[in-house]
Amino acid sequence: MEVRIVVAERAPEEAAQAEAAQEVDRGRAAEGMAGLAKGLAIVEAFGPQRTRLSVTEAARATDISPATARRCLLTLEAAGYVSYDGKYFRPTPRMVRLGAAYLETSPLPLLAQPHVLAARDELAESVSLAVLEGDNSVFVARAEVARIVSTGARLGAQLPAHASATGRVLLAALPDAEVEELLARADLQRTTPNTLTSVEAIRERVQRARVDGIASTDEELALGMRSMAVPVRDARGRTVAAMSVAAFAARISLAEMQATFAPVLLRHATRLGKML
Repeated sequence: MEVRIVVAERAPEEAAQAEAAQEVDRGRAAEGMAGLAKGLAIVEAFGPQRTRLSVTEAARATDISPATARRCLLTLEAAGYVSYDGKYFRPTPRMVRLGAAYLETSPLPLLAQPHVLAARDELAESVSLAVLEGDNSVFVARAEVARIVSTGARLGAQLPAHASATGRVLLAALPDAEVEELLARADLQRTTPNTLTSVEAIRERVQRARVDGIASTDEELALGMRSMAVPVRDARGRTVAAMSVAAFAARISLAEMQATFAPVLLRHATRLGKML
């Protein structure tokens, strides 16, 4: 009998709390700008595989109606972020400002740049710093080595977390449940004969990175390219980024990278981590 009374007394309070939470959610939705969100989704749809977009392609890539995609693209054109040739929309240099807002104000890229530069000079190979953004590893600092043929990566580039050395280092810092969720929705398509396409194999690489504190790829994303990454841990021991080096397979073996590159990366990653 007492249990029934307690439940009856708490029910109105719980109902009021639930209603208040719903009001907050409705308020947030009312204050948000759906059009802006759709426009930003189209901006993010551009990339190495989509250097130009038609209205139909933009709608398909962002899962919005063609009419809405057209309005967003025309708005972006009017603002100077894309150009239009009558069929295709292409990003303009002004698009760089969107990424620069983060790179020029966040302390991580600013603090990291001297360290990736120093590591590049010491290794004579391109060095990058990446963070986890959704299901991707995103380069937020980079120092490219001067060669006739470059590695093809760039500042702001995104790599699938499950398939990249930086991504596996970053995934290794997450709880197992979050890793499993990402692997369950990952697009495990083969891009080279060495690409890992089974969840079990990728999970093993992530777990190995967790134990070893280092991850590598051997021509898994692109033929002729090897990479290695280590975690950047802040003062609390949390992995906040991954520092990596990429090199042509013809220049160095994985064993040589492990012996000569890993100590340099670990040293610079540790120095950066102490500043965070």
